[in-house]
Amino acid sequence: MEVSLRERGPKAPGKRELHRASNDRHVEGRYWSVLGLCEIANFASLRRHLGRARADSLVLDVARRLSDIVPDIRIAAAGRAVIEIAFERESPEEAADDIDRISKGFLRALDLDGEPHQLDMHFGVAAAPLVEDDEVLLAEAAESALDQARIDGRVVMLDLSRADLAFDKLTLMRELPRAIANGEMFLQYQPKVHVRRQEIASAEALVRWQHPTRGLILPGDFISVAEQAGEISTLTLWTLRQVIEDQKKLREDGFDMLLFVNISGQLLADPAFVDEVCGMLATADAKLGFEITETAVIRDPESAIRHLQFFADSGVTLAIDDYGAGLSSLAYLKKLPARELKIDKMFVTQLTSSNRDPLIVRSTIDLAHALEMEVTAEGVETPSALALLSVMGCDMVQGFLISRPLGLDAFRKFLADDGHLENASGPASFVRPESFWKRA
Repeated sequence: MEVSLRERGPKAPGKRELHRASNDRHVEGRYWSVLGLCEIANFASLRRHLGRARADSLVLDVARRLSDIVPDIRIAAAGRAVIEIAFERESPEEAADDIDRISKGFLRALDLDGEPHQLDMHFGVAAAPLVEDDEVLLAEAAESALDQARIDGRVVMLDLSRADLAFDKLTLMRELPRAIANGEMFLQYQPKVHVRRQEIASAEALVRWQHPTRGLILPGDFISVAEQAGEISTLTLWTLRQVIEDQKKLREDGFDMLLFVNISGQLLADPAFVDEVCGMLATADAKLGFEITETAVIRDPESAIRHLQFFADSGVTLAIDDYGAGLSSLAYLKKLPARELKIDKMFVTQLTSSNRDPLIVRSTIDLAHALEMEVTAEGVETPSALALLSVMGCDMVQGFLISRPLGLDAFRKFLADDGHLENASGPASFVRPESFWKRA
């Protein structure tokens, strides 16, 4: 049975099926149905510039980019400015990862008849277990999510398995301190592989919120809330303490590796947070890395660079995250005491299907090496992308080809299993079939 892709709105030009990857929704091992609405928010201004006839075909251009980013989604026009997407995944987290890839994919301008145009997009998404899948409910939830996305100016994804979807930011602000205190937060780890050394060199810690009644709340929903509520410092300090404890367990297993934590730009201007972290590091035998974005530095460059130097002097490895996704400035890049640069996955996921992305990735690798930084490519999902990155001289790779984010116990088993393989068969190659990496 297929997802029903209905015509939406009185101005819809008639339902047009733009892309269909599969006629079978019940793909083996995929348990969640996802329906999303993607709206061109600046359609009116684009229509004035492009003319009505060309603007009416914009949905085709959007559909092409959507299918390039996530090839297995089903796409249909739901109006002159709205596209409907549908797909299935094993978990809402996997669906959220794909939606994140899609939203970041539209940060780049779209080539329309040889002229670049920026499309401002709204994304409203609903996800439900296939066993509870109600097409009407899913469609209504996606429309509700799109309405909220227009108001909030962010991607909104609703999980229909939650007991209560009607929570807002104020509710989350009230509940977040209790969630941190009551152990509702947990960490997952995604490994990074050093290509030349053919070993897992480090891992990124990712915080999650398992609400007792609402289920899993996505980071995109609560990280910004934590910043607005003034709880981001408490959340980050909890994360750092948990990472330090988890690192001790990994050492007991024989894996003494660097663990990275994402640091909000808001905290880089907070002297109290910086002092507490430096004090924590002075008493903890920990190997930590901090991932920060260029946007975070641009907010208050003088304070940010000074505080980042404090961290570097305390032995923290600094990595520039999501490079290329925002405003990249060489003026700040050369001043940061960073030892690693992470290329945003929006460039990596289309590495083998785009003409320009390989040029951007290669030039970024050369630039980082010239600045004496190692390079990590995020979003590596295929052996062909891994092979191309290796030829380009990329130092490390991270992505679903290696492993999805794993809870600590699963991550320890992942590391132990790989060590067993190396002992059994000699030096291991990370250029392995995709099924091997996804076994975890």
